[in-house]
Amino acid sequence: MGPLQGIRVVKFAGLAPGPYCAMMMADMGADVLRIERPGGTRPGADDRLSLLNRNRRTVVIDLKSPHGVAAVVRLVDKADALIEGFRPGVMERLGLGPEVCLKANRRLVYGRMTGWGQQGPMADAPGHDLNYIALSGALHSIGRKGEPPTIPLNLIGDFAGGGLLLAFGILCALILAMRSGEGQVVDAAMVDGAASLMTYMHGLRAQGAWSDVRGENPLDGASPWYQVYETSDGQYVSVANVEAKFHAELLRLTGLAGEELPGQHDRKNWPRLRQRFTELFRSKTREEWCALLEGSETCFAPVLTIAEAVEHPHNRTRGTFIEVEGVMQPAPAPRFSRSRPDAVRPPDIPGRNTEELLAHWGFTAEDVAHLRRRGAVS
Repeated sequence: MGPLQGIRVVKFAGLAPGPYCAMMMADMGADVLRIERPGGTRPGADDRLSLLNRNRRTVVIDLKSPHGVAAVVRLVDKADALIEGFRPGVMERLGLGPEVCLKANRRLVYGRMTGWGQQGPMADAPGHDLNYIALSGALHSIGRKGEPPTIPLNLIGDFAGGGLLLAFGILCALILAMRSGEGQVVDAAMVDGAASLMTYMHGLRAQGAWSDVRGENPLDGASPWYQVYETSDGQYVSVANVEAKFHAELLRLTGLAGEELPGQHDRKNWPRLRQRFTELFRSKTREEWCALLEGSETCFAPVLTIAEAVEHPHNRTRGTFIEVEGVMQPAPAPRFSRSRPDAVRPPDIPGRNTEELLAHWGFTAEDVAHLRRRGAVS
């Protein structure tokens, strides 16, 4: 019985950020119906392992058919929100743009996910996560000095700056729609979201505390106390002792407190302190460092693989990962004190439950039969 129980969402199939937004809402109890186009599943893909599509059902509708479009408008009439991730203008050309959908349902929240946004000189250009975070200034800031920027998977653009931003925007608009009875369009752009994630760094830069030169800042790999170090067995550990008390505790626990070392914020001698830490952490295995530092009053954690993270005692105790029909995956987050979502359902196979799904959204058996005859659903 998640906190979004009773919220209905129509989601058009797409790539990473839109499905992640829909997954978050479905994980929290929203009734999300995914609309897939005929033949839309990637060849050779296993629908049951497309984990971003968990907790929702899928119906296959031909959006090039006027009968298919009419069926979607009927679905929209019963929805609280819509999620689409096409390039600007595509939904309008399909006959499913905001004007049509908000006319059918004036309280609808129409969520749009793009890389560049609905307007602007680059709005119609193709792109992917890496391009959007590059234009936002985020990519330039990640990496070592004198080296190319480090690609941070597609976490910043697709998921944090994209899916999370869209979910936040939709929920904000839903709250207003419930108060006013009026819906609206949410224009979520990954370039905007990635820029928003850099707000803290903009503040530091305004204070003269952040350099545009990559690898010269406390949080970008320059400082020895916010760093990743290799251990004697070729593994890695992380230390993140921003506060002086945690840094001092690391020195005490490792036996460095008695050595004559540069001060924590002595920037010109950071290379010397980093070299000493490099030598130190290479003197023991990762497990030995965990035994000494994990859970102590210094900011430390081992750098784990995905498989190792699943088995770590802290993650196991919290249930951070769950197994669904033999597939291990992250559990829904965050947690709520009284609104506990239902058990996670695996991703659906498109078109498997067409009659049942459309009936749930108000279609009769005759309606579905008509759509099948017209080739609008499959």
